[in-house]
Amino acid sequence: MATPHPYPPRNMPIPGTPGVGVPPGSHPGAGGPPAAAGGPGRDDSYFTESRKGEVNELRQLLRTFGTERDKQRKREIMKKVIAYMTLGIDVSRLFTEMMLAIETRDLVIKKMVYLFLCNYAETHPDLAQMCTNTLVKDSGNEDPMVRGLALRALCSLRLPQMIEYTSEPLRRSLQDGHAYVRKTGVMGILKMYHLNKEDFDKASFTDILYDMLRDPDSSVVTNCILVLNEIMADSGGMALNRAVMLHLLNRIHEFSEFGILSVLDLVPRYIPANDEEGFQIMNLLDPVLRTANAAAVMATIRAFLSIADAIGKRPGDNSDPSAPTVDDLKRQVCVRIKAPLVTLISSGSNELTYVLLKYADQLIDLCPGIFDDEYRQFYVRYSEPTHIKHSKVRLLAKLANPDTAPDIVAELSELVADVDEAMGRLAVRSLGSIALHDSGGQGAVESIARRLVEMLDLQVPHVSSEAATALAGLVRRHPSIISVVSAPLPRALRYITEPAGTSSIIFLLGEYGDSISEAPYALERVIDSYENITDDCVKTALLAATVKLFFQRPPEMQQMLGRLLKKATEDSTSQDLHDRALFYYRLLRSSPDPNVAKSIIASKSMSMTTNQFAEEDDSELRAALLNEFNTLCTVYRCKAENFIEDENIVKFVKMPKEHPLSNEAAAVPVADPGINTITAHLGDTTIGDTANVTPAAQTYGGEVDLLGFGDDTPIQSAPPPSNSNSLQSLALKSSVTLSGEEYQNKWGAVSDLEAVVISSLPMRSRPTSTDAVESALGAFNVMTMASGELETEFKFFLYCQEEDYFGGSYFLIQAVVTKAPSSLSLTIKPSGGNVDSNKQKEKIDQLVELIRSALGEYFN
Repeated sequence: MATPHPYPPRNMPIPGTPGVGVPPGSHPGAGGPPAAAGGPGRDDSYFTESRKGEVNELRQLLRTFGTERDKQRKREIMKKVIAYMTLGIDVSRLFTEMMLAIETRDLVIKKMVYLFLCNYAETHPDLAQMCTNTLVKDSGNEDPMVRGLALRALCSLRLPQMIEYTSEPLRRSLQDGHAYVRKTGVMGILKMYHLNKEDFDKASFTDILYDMLRDPDSSVVTNCILVLNEIMADSGGMALNRAVMLHLLNRIHEFSEFGILSVLDLVPRYIPANDEEGFQIMNLLDPVLRTANAAAVMATIRAFLSIADAIGKRPGDNSDPSAPTVDDLKRQVCVRIKAPLVTLISSGSNELTYVLLKYADQLIDLCPGIFDDEYRQFYVRYSEPTHIKHSKVRLLAKLANPDTAPDIVAELSELVADVDEAMGRLAVRSLGSIALHDSGGQGAVESIARRLVEMLDLQVPHVSSEAATALAGLVRRHPSIISVVSAPLPRALRYITEPAGTSSIIFLLGEYGDSISEAPYALERVIDSYENITDDCVKTALLAATVKLFFQRPPEMQQMLGRLLKKATEDSTSQDLHDRALFYYRLLRSSPDPNVAKSIIASKSMSMTTNQFAEEDDSELRAALLNEFNTLCTVYRCKAENFIEDENIVKFVKMPKEHPLSNEAAAVPVADPGINTITAHLGDTTIGDTANVTPAAQTYGGEVDLLGFGDDTPIQSAPPPSNSNSLQSLALKSSVTLSGEEYQNKWGAVSDLEAVVISSLPMRSRPTSTDAVESALGAFNVMTMASGELETEFKFFLYCQEEDYFGGSYFLIQAVVTKAPSSLSLTIKPSGGNVDSNKQKEKIDQLVELIRSALGEYFN
């Protein structure tokens, strides 16, 4: 008998399916009972499910994955799996087949397999544990890309039981030789933190992250900053001190655009030690203003404003009369950032331009008049979207002064008749704002008033209404222009239909009706049509205007006032209107002296003595928004607490609380060769002043000043050692590692009086770079902690450990190589070991000779 095919024909029912009979003769042995599974003549695959479906088709493709030779075909198979997974189809049944596919050298396939594993880890933790050993093994692969991808996938499984497998690969990745692996490891630390904070604290990863801020790769440093800020969000972000802040700022030119933002966001939280340090920080950040990255420019502006607020003299502080005030510094900052900001506004995309206009609006409020000479840059363009046009129209009113007002008023007048109703309204309001705030001088006030009067007769309802409202405010501020406004008011009351405009005209007729002959008759027409008035604000304005005009022109107003009071007291649509009418009625009826009622009602209390209404005073809000500059608060024009839940608001804490330097100490950061100095003046202090770096690193409050900051406290010097032939007796350990914290602790533990300074050893030539010196010293087991190139010198912080000392005795060294004339200066601090002073001096002499020997090509 022939062996049957393992799968039945497509038009044939599946054997063994309940309720489905098997036609006789459809397969060998028909008519007899079906053979048992695994019986003679049949294999297990006979009963395998053969229904068609996406997952089963993928399974069949993956089963041939190992024998497929075409790499592109393999990728297509894997792409199908990921595509189905993305569409929401559950392909977790393919986990076993996908695990077999992970053994490949194709990086693209590995990426897709890792993505598959991470996607189903949380929903299928039992399956995710199956891939642990594979991921751990791949994290030690010779290819750094594979190591990084495997580590990222391992940390992305996010299962509590995986922490014991994750910790060791994570710790190993932080010391990897490839930057991609290190920065992936840093982000893995954050995932571990959110997974289990207790185990995270035990592993002391926070200290490791602070040490990694000195990593040579800027992307690793960027990730460290982001992770530290999130880990320490409850305390206001990563801890900042002088050394950390200035180290990052001196390297800012190395960072990517995203990395620059991470560093710039730290500056507003840092308190400069003194004025000089604040100006030096501005100097380091000034080149960022010349970049095309708008986010970096805005972050720099925020940093400048924060520094100005920190170092500027407060009102009432008379300690230093020559010191610039906070307002002076902020104005100088606005002058410096005006050109970059205007350039970005004129060249950015629509979305970017809108946001930048919001920031410009805030800066104009901070320093009025600073952008006035650039007013043409804020003219509306026909091709711009509506929201940008509206923003520019609002800004134009703030840029008006006696010189620019004629052009701005002419430009706004052209926009009044725009087809966009909102644009027309804004243009009229901006014209009124210019006159109300005296932005264009007295001549502009009368000119704008005449333009608004002309707009009253336009057959455009919204323009006439807005013009009437603007005139009401303008007359309150400048009563002298009533002669210009009064003539068309009775006529305008007939055809203005919007309630706001009608109320404004009625207010003007009542307030200045004594100089408008037709005022009583204009109001009488409105009183006679009282039943047709539907808006309460119009009724209230009519009542107030009629009562006021009654005291100015009693014979004409007596009868109509009586009719209006009767209608208003019987009006049940508004309780406020009803109460006002009763108040006026009882006041007029019960007052024995009409002058008493007149003094209460007809006084000119509605006139303005300031250039803004009380409801327009938003000084508190503007001050609060300035503290949150470069955030969504500026765009939304409200505080963060109004649109962010309290638990999600990140604390803003300024650091450090206490500075290691006094206010009088000079701040001298390490100048960076990639950053040019500028010659901008803030007050009487110059940004970019060049100062000499102190000859030795100082210690302040247990913190070593690795970047050469500090006062000029002299250090006890020792005479240069004589040439010694005992060089061979000094042996240094080859594998010595110190963290930054350990180095600082050891340096601070040795007083400056115990330091030995070797000054100005002449050199035949100077090194070409810091790398050349580091490699030469490293060959003699003298390790480098930090190094940098200044304009006039190279600076190194070194350490080494002698082999002979029990327990390990360290030598901490600061080396300064002056470029012209070439010379070497050393500051050496011995740390640890129990030897007498004579023996210690001998060892230091031998160390100096060892360094001279290592740098022999520069001495011989």
